[in-house]
Amino acid sequence: MLLAMTGIATAADYFAPSPFGPYSWVGPYIGATAGYQWGWISNSPTQPSGLEGGIEGGYNWQSGRFVFGGEADFNLSSASATVAPVEFSNPWFGTLRGRGGVTIGNVLVFGTAGLAYGDLRADSAGLTEWHGNVGWTAGAGVEVGFNQRWSAKAEWLYIDLASSNFSITGASNGLTTNLLRFGVNYRF
Repeated sequence: MLLAMTGIATAADYFAPSPFGPYSWVGPYIGATAGYQWGWISNSPTQPSGLEGGIEGGYNWQSGRFVFGGEADFNLSSASATVAPVEFSNPWFGTLRGRGGVTIGNVLVFGTAGLAYGDLRADSAGLTEWHGNVGWTAGAGVEVGFNQRWSAKAEWLYIDLASSNFSITGASNGLTTNLLRFGVNYRF
């Protein structure tokens, strides 16, 4: 009987209304994402594309219907393409972004922008060269809260990693890429 009453009290606390209305986005969160990446290599006709997946975490603050915060992620990617004799790939990348948006009930519509970093790799005739590049990112998305702990999102990001001089290609090459991904977050 005591366990049943405790369970009911816990469930009532779990779904209690927040001071921000029916749904609160306040607090830290972690999650996982998966999606598709496609882009272009500067000074080359190469257009790498492939699947990506990663982890993310962040913190939100809320003032009425306005939500703002920060988010960081780290992703592994299969994006690659070959234009003879060079194959370019982007095996990993990450972002550190600010995020802000407006809530409509349990739906958050947001914009995001910040720092991007990642690895651009070139392979040719058995030789490999890679450069860690830093650039910028911006995008937008929609996140839907299922309860006070779990939410799912769809997000588009544009990432521009600065160019580096590659000995293999004899040119300055960088990556600009689009990313469409879906994710699930857990709030503490």
